[in-house]
Amino acid sequence: MKKLMNSVGTILTDSLDGFVAAHGDILTLGDEHKFVRRKELKPGKVALISGGGSGHEPLHGGLVGFGMLDAACPGQVFTSPTPDQMLAAAQAVDTGAGCLFIVKNYEGDVMNFEMAAEMADNVATVITNDDVAVENSSYTTGRRGVAGTLVVEKIVGAAAEEGRDLAALKALGEKVNGATRSMGVALTSCTVPAAGKPTFDIGEDEMEFGVGIHGEPGRRRDKLKNADAIAEEIVNAILADLGDMAKGEALLFVNGFGGTPAMELYVVYNSARKLLEAKGIRVTRSLVGSYVTSLDMAGCSITVTMLDAETTKLWDAPVHTSALRWGM
Repeated sequence: MKKLMNSVGTILTDSLDGFVAAHGDILTLGDEHKFVRRKELKPGKVALISGGGSGHEPLHGGLVGFGMLDAACPGQVFTSPTPDQMLAAAQAVDTGAGCLFIVKNYEGDVMNFEMAAEMADNVATVITNDDVAVENSSYTTGRRGVAGTLVVEKIVGAAAEEGRDLAALKALGEKVNGATRSMGVALTSCTVPAAGKPTFDIGEDEMEFGVGIHGEPGRRRDKLKNADAIAEEIVNAILADLGDMAKGEALLFVNGFGGTPAMELYVVYNSARKLLEAKGIRVTRSLVGSYVTSLDMAGCSITVTMLDAETTKLWDAPVHTSALRWGM
């Protein structure tokens, strides 16, 4: 294993220290590295808080800032943060309007955020579960929350900046999650620093369809195919799951898992966009890049969010985080 680190035991804290130092104009670090939060809070605004295991950067810390999250709680690599982290974050960023927890559907994340919500005041929760690959896995109860989480955080974050109340933001988050579907494919495994070896073995001529962002198995192991064939299987699975919702305008988000060059992500985007447009879906908004990663895994996911006038406007609204910046 080759990693740019000082030690397995300090990789997370060293990374957080560097991250906040690099973006100290918009971020600050909570005590004991429990959370990252916006440097400047907006009084009277509902605070948005998310988090999860590290190793998915820039999710979630990279999405803290104007127009998105107010705080993010990082756990150890692929390990849920603890309830005391979420509680500390809520207490630090709640300016009187309450907090909305945005939680990926993994058992540890859901359980620990629920515990924190019971201890905090005026908290609501949105659970993201956009992955169409499998209904159940050892990590989740039901569908996994994956790259679609970013879409929920962006759209709900913009609405929070407008001053919408906690109930309205929860309803909006559930609406966006309900209009969002994702699926991924892995070409290689990732290597967790503490393990020191790949999470799973995969042949040079193989790929894993429907892989999770922690390296969980997906629908099946298959021989490597070209980008058009990969995109076709994923897009067809997404559209089948969307059913009657698969019409009108959409956001197409092609997300890299950490080890895939941008050139290849745009190849997949090109394939996916053609497929969607052939089905009569108009891709009016796009995002391509590595935003919800799995350490050094090669591969990508495709996310489709069906849009309306409200969600399009909120997607376009200004955002200023370390990972996403536009309209400022």
